[in-house]
Amino acid sequence: MNEWLRRTLQSSRIPANLDRVTEIDDELETEPARVGAEPRAVEAVWERVQALYRTGTHPGIQITLRHRGEVLLQRALGHSQGNGPHDRPDGPKVPMTTETPVCYFSASKAVTALLIHILAEDGLINLLEPVSYYCPEFARNGKKHITIHQILSHRGGIPGLPSDTPIEALWDEQRIWNLLCDARPIQADDSKVAYHAITGGYVLGELVRRVTGESIDTLLDRRLRQPMEMRYFTYGINHDQLLDLAWNYATGPKLVFPMSWIVRRALGGDIDTVAEVSNDPRFQEAVIPAGNLCGTSEEMGRFFQMMLNGGTWNGRRICAESTVVGAIQASGSMQLDRTMMVPMRFSAGFMLGADPVGLWGQHSSEAFGHVGLINKWCWADPARDISVSLINTGIPIVGHHLPALAGFVHQVCRSFPVLSETQRPLGNRQAASVI
Repeated sequence: MNEWLRRTLQSSRIPANLDRVTEIDDELETEPARVGAEPRAVEAVWERVQALYRTGTHPGIQITLRHRGEVLLQRALGHSQGNGPHDRPDGPKVPMTTETPVCYFSASKAVTALLIHILAEDGLINLLEPVSYYCPEFARNGKKHITIHQILSHRGGIPGLPSDTPIEALWDEQRIWNLLCDARPIQADDSKVAYHAITGGYVLGELVRRVTGESIDTLLDRRLRQPMEMRYFTYGINHDQLLDLAWNYATGPKLVFPMSWIVRRALGGDIDTVAEVSNDPRFQEAVIPAGNLCGTSEEMGRFFQMMLNGGTWNGRRICAESTVVGAIQASGSMQLDRTMMVPMRFSAGFMLGADPVGLWGQHSSEAFGHVGLINKWCWADPARDISVSLINTGIPIVGHHLPALAGFVHQVCRSFPVLSETQRPLGNRQAASVI
């Protein structure tokens, strides 16, 4: 790629030999034949990851793929810092490794949602109760009957913050809570879907505080992070780990109307602003339940594998199987999302697949997961017995990377075809039967 085109597409510099910027965790990866997979099929998925990297839109990438509970791909490509579109070619660069923490952005919502379902399992909340039952001030301006379930499934009617909200408010939970309590919903029933890019997380965080007396990051640590032996997997990141966190880069062609308008409406700013804010230590150390969980691809893959296992990890019960089933049960049919302006199918906290083709590929009606800022793709598919976590550091929206990203998802589905009902683990059959 010549220099003019690279700058126009806001792409990173990609070496001809990718071996120079590749890390493979040979100790964690299992031979495909051990779980009945074809080595060539697994390699085909990796080639798609490499093709995505070659677009230059992601300075760093991590991939974790499990089949039948075994890790078949645990790899990293590129750099976590120093090889962005506008970085000096001779400047310092930090390699991306499989242990580098990355911000998951909106993929955080899946983890936050399961925590809320766990509270329901514990009998501390009822998802069908209004938020105002637990937080009375939320009832202001017509929000009295908006339920927890509506917030989880993006039907709560408060998809965005006021347009004049300053950026620094994002790391002031009480200030945002006050704004949301004063907000007037665009709807009070659950008839329309409008993606809550960041607002729902603050509501759920306050809900956790009211019913448990602890913060949502403490709940995460107690119910998921420690039992599943995660190193990172926290909202934000500890101060002493800031320098380890991968940087985020605005990449891809500059957006024009109407995409620029859609992005600004959904995220509250343009992509350059989002990248700048996400690299601000105040954002990185804050607790933003809908958008700043940090960890590795393996840790997010571990989370989805636990759900695929019916709520267990390494023999330890994390949540009831019925909790997983409830979390991934469809909330209505596929519907036009009025924030993102694309058809979406949600559960109370997860983005769902569809037939004959959906977000998670072809014949993916049983799949569930979450995308992070359009580029991070994390999901599980009971019908294929796979969990997948593709984490990256670029945030292109519309650009030349899209065919490679779509090709990755398509290849995963092709390499791991739908299993017969008798081939699936019992927990997967039971969970799949509900959705």
